[in-house]
Amino acid sequence: MLEFSHKPVMLEECMEGLALKDGGIYFDGTVGGGNHSYEILRRSGPNGRLIATDLDDEAIEAATKKLSPFAGRFTIYKSNYKDFERLFDEAGFDKIDGALLDFGISSHQIDDEDRGFSYKIASAPLDMRMDTTAPLTAEIVLNTYSEAELARILKEYGEETFARQIARNIVKYRETQPIKTSGQFSEIIRGSIPAKFRYGAPCERKSYQAIRIEVNKELDGLYDLVVGLTRRLKKGGRIVILTFQSLEDRIVKEAFRYMQTPCTCPPSFPVCICGKKAEVKTVNRKPITASEEELCDNSRSKCAKLRIAEKL
Repeated sequence: MLEFSHKPVMLEECMEGLALKDGGIYFDGTVGGGNHSYEILRRSGPNGRLIATDLDDEAIEAATKKLSPFAGRFTIYKSNYKDFERLFDEAGFDKIDGALLDFGISSHQIDDEDRGFSYKIASAPLDMRMDTTAPLTAEIVLNTYSEAELARILKEYGEETFARQIARNIVKYRETQPIKTSGQFSEIIRGSIPAKFRYGAPCERKSYQAIRIEVNKELDGLYDLVVGLTRRLKKGGRIVILTFQSLEDRIVKEAFRYMQTPCTCPPSFPVCICGKKAEVKTVNRKPITASEEELCDNSRSKCAKLRIAEKL
């Protein structure tokens, strides 16, 4: 087992975005190795409190150890961040001062060849689960889903141009042998994409992203999560969200847009009858991206976008 390690993306930007204060109550939706959580607790001390969640047992173990200097000020739940309502109620918190959602997968998960997240490790089993106790794996998806289901997933979640060809070849391949390793899946992908399109970014990336999203149901309920969590902020509280692919960023953008829009009545109405009021203001009009220095130091920050909203 690899030692859990993860370099946080845009750490300073996230902390500044949260506008941390002593005694604040904060939520970290993906504790990972505990790097963001550590800074939240350090900068909100000595009375700040933290609720954190993760689905990865190794991440929880590593974070618990890292955060041990702040014992008594944090609670980590093995849970999906989408269950925040139940967790807040359990912890006895009605409103919080800030929330951080990091939708990326950790360096540790990518580098661990037993997890199957990376197309660079040909011998890796096709797992891709954030929660290693969950029943659905990438191997099950690739070997049991219909051609139509696979094509839809690859198109919707991976925005893959050659989704139909890849899905067709997955089904054809598994007729003779099960698809069990990353090497087999990558071979199918490369064989499905015309040579002239196999340049620039690795051609496997979109398909791996799509299958991972399906395995972990990453986009399910994401819009409701952003809206619901933002509504649990105190006045002036901040929600900070890191996304790493366009589908997630689009959902966050739309949720923020809805919450900062006041009246939604048609322009022809003489007076407002909907009663809707703006609930947030966006702190950054455009998403924040990693600095040149960070891009050189951490290549995984290249796709990251940071959006921040403040509760009115």
